[in-house]
Amino acid sequence: MDEKPVVVGVDGSEHSKLALAWALGAAQRLAAPLVVAHVRSEALQLGTARIASLGQSPNIPDTVVNGVAAWIEGQDTQVPVRYESLDGTVPDALLDMARTARLLVTGSRGRGGFASLLLGSVSRSLAASAPCPVVVVPHEERTVPKESKDEAGRVLVGLHPEETADEVLDFAFHAAQQRGVTLEVVTAYRLPPSPVMLVGPPAPALQMPPPLPLDEETPELVRDTTRLQEERLQPFTERYPDVRVAPTVVPADAAGRLVEGSRSADLVVVGRHRRYRVASLLMGSVAHAVLHHAHCPVAVVPPPAAS
Repeated sequence: MDEKPVVVGVDGSEHSKLALAWALGAAQRLAAPLVVAHVRSEALQLGTARIASLGQSPNIPDTVVNGVAAWIEGQDTQVPVRYESLDGTVPDALLDMARTARLLVTGSRGRGGFASLLLGSVSRSLAASAPCPVVVVPHEERTVPKESKDEAGRVLVGLHPEETADEVLDFAFHAAQQRGVTLEVVTAYRLPPSPVMLVGPPAPALQMPPPLPLDEETPELVRDTTRLQEERLQPFTERYPDVRVAPTVVPADAAGRLVEGSRSADLVVVGRHRRYRVASLLMGSVAHAVLHHAHCPVAVVPPPAAS
């Protein structure tokens, strides 16, 4: 059994229950222990500190942990489970747990999140800064029933041939291998700039969408992108010969393809940028868009320096 655990953050909300169920399945697939982490409310932390200051030993039960333990006991699983009641802020406490984790799992929104939010601040912070891969499980309103058993379960990964780290591809191939499903690799080629975009923009009322590339340019763009994609994938297809790979090359919008594909997938894998130091920019535009709009769990894999 892998010594590094799968860590899941829970808070008693319906969103965290979905994350808990996904994390339990991941721990089973990885043959890894599961750590259920609950960051106690500020009121509970203050109450415990107050009791301790009076010289008494605080013994305040964690009802969230107790409820989770009761649920897990009713599941048919042999996964070793440890429960942690943590103090501090939620992002800091879970980031600390992530330092020794194989995987950190969280719901897309917590108990205190606004219903209109697509992604909560805690999930966004963890995905942008955790030292291990983070899986964000979307809330139920964003999930889509799988209509085709052939498509359900497949893994999607976004690949930028020049920027995506090997760790991202290895995570995606391993996930597909564990599930015995197809891995779809999505790579976007950059459209050439329109001549209209090379001059000053006209008045807003006169602006028009840039035209698609000329027909004679498109085949060359596709060929070049396909070649670069094949070169990046070759070491991994050799390492994982039993994984079925479906390479896909699309114009410009990799995020859109990944979000649409997530309707019939079980997992989307994206990488976190290594180019920026500003925390809000670490994820990059594709990861940011996929996290906000995907209909299935999204794994954000950090660059090597963060691991």
